[in-house]
Amino acid sequence: MVKMSIVWDRTAEFLSDNIAAVLPIALLTFFVPASIQGNFAAAMTGAGEGLKIVLYVLQLVFALVSLWGSLAITAMALDIATERSAANIATRRLVPALIVSIVMVVVASALVLPVPGILAFNGYDMAAMARNEDVNMSTGVAGFIVLYLLALVFVIVWLIARLIVATPVVVRESRVLSALGESWRLTRGSALRIVGVIILFAIVSWVAALAAKTVFGSIFALVAGNGDGVTLSSVMTSIVVAAVQSAFMVIPPVFTAKLYLALTAARFRQTEADA
Repeated sequence: MVKMSIVWDRTAEFLSDNIAAVLPIALLTFFVPASIQGNFAAAMTGAGEGLKIVLYVLQLVFALVSLWGSLAITAMALDIATERSAANIATRRLVPALIVSIVMVVVASALVLPVPGILAFNGYDMAAMARNEDVNMSTGVAGFIVLYLLALVFVIVWLIARLIVATPVVVRESRVLSALGESWRLTRGSALRIVGVIILFAIVSWVAALAAKTVFGSIFALVAGNGDGVTLSSVMTSIVVAAVQSAFMVIPPVFTAKLYLALTAARFRQTEADA
């Protein structure tokens, strides 16, 4: 049985011992994109279609950059690469990791499809809802959708727990879609403990980012003023929030790598015991 406390200890130990190697990657692939992207919502206010398309494309580029950074940190946490060789491994495994990520997003999106299907079946105007227009929804339909979405949240979190080590499998074992099956096998019997870790981490990171945005946003608004669109206060707030987010974004690739190592070691011990 893999203890999450031991995995956390190994995660913290790796970060403390390798902060000098991890920090440049985190700054370039997490902090810089997040600090820029934090102003996109304000920049889209009143923007033309051309600018919106450019910003959407930049969001995709930033997502790829962040994925590359996660792969590099994962390679180092798996003890299969140094700082220089981690970049090469991340570059080689970027496309396979992207394919796995797209498949997971498609599956998650497919699970949400019943909601618009139910609305369309009951005669609601989907185009009007997409434009954020007020639509009178019956209590029965609204209640069913709420219950379905609540159940869907638990299902998605459980799926994330079962597939959480897919990225380390992609990096270390050079797999593609078979990494999902391997992650499913490795996490058998540990899903509930992993779910607890995911929920706790999500709550702590969300509260930290929200606190940074609220506190520093209020301070910067008082000092530099506030207004519509991109302002000095919004830029400074996005930088602070990006710094907090980047600190938390470094943790998942290290944790999943250490969890993968612990799970594979536990399976090896179980195989020897059965033999």
